[in-house]
Amino acid sequence: MLWNLEPGWMMMAVALVTVLSFFFGAALDAIMKEDGFGPIGNMLLFTAGFFAAVLVANSFGIALRDLRLAVAWGLGGAFVLISVLALVKASLARL
Repeated sequence: MLWNLEPGWMMMAVALVTVLSFFFGAALDAIMKEDGFGPIGNMLLFTAGFFAAVLVANSFGIALRDLRLAVAWGLGGAFVLISVLALVKASLARL
């Protein structure tokens, strides 16, 4: 799905996901405080997790022609990535 996008649409997709990720990251920073990665760090993790999940879904042959399914995969990947890294950060802080 991502590889079939024209460069203009790809830039708009990355920009939209990045802006929305900043809002999610800022809200998550207010919730997690020192356990999080800061608003910018959360934004980067959300963006990376979103696109990584979409690429993983495509590599397994899942066609994401429906935008709702692509967004669900992306958000799932973003939240899984931030959750796993927050768990790793919390476990390393306890050592």
